Amino acid sequence: MIATDLTQAEQAHVRTALKFLHVRCGTWATLAKVLRFGESTISEVAVGRKAAGPVLAFRVARLAKVSVDDVLSGRFPEPGTCPACGHRSEP
Repeated sequence: MIATDLTQAEQAHVRTALKFLHVRCGTWATLAKVLRFGESTISEVAVGRKAAGPVLAFRVARLAKVSVDDVLSGRFPEPGTCPACGHRSEP
């Protein structure tokens, strides 16, 4: 795995956000196009084969219209939201 400026926890939060956005966009190809990354890069980051970096975190935050801190800290998607289907359980 390539070194990155993000901690393991921050990378995990970026992966969760990617999976959530994948559901909202419909395909990895669509999400990759919007984020301006290659489809294989996005899908490999999402499953943990590649490291998530700061540029990806910023682009994910911009697409989601949330702060980068929300993505890196795990506040996006909101806690209780299923990253696989997007369903949010009520508190």
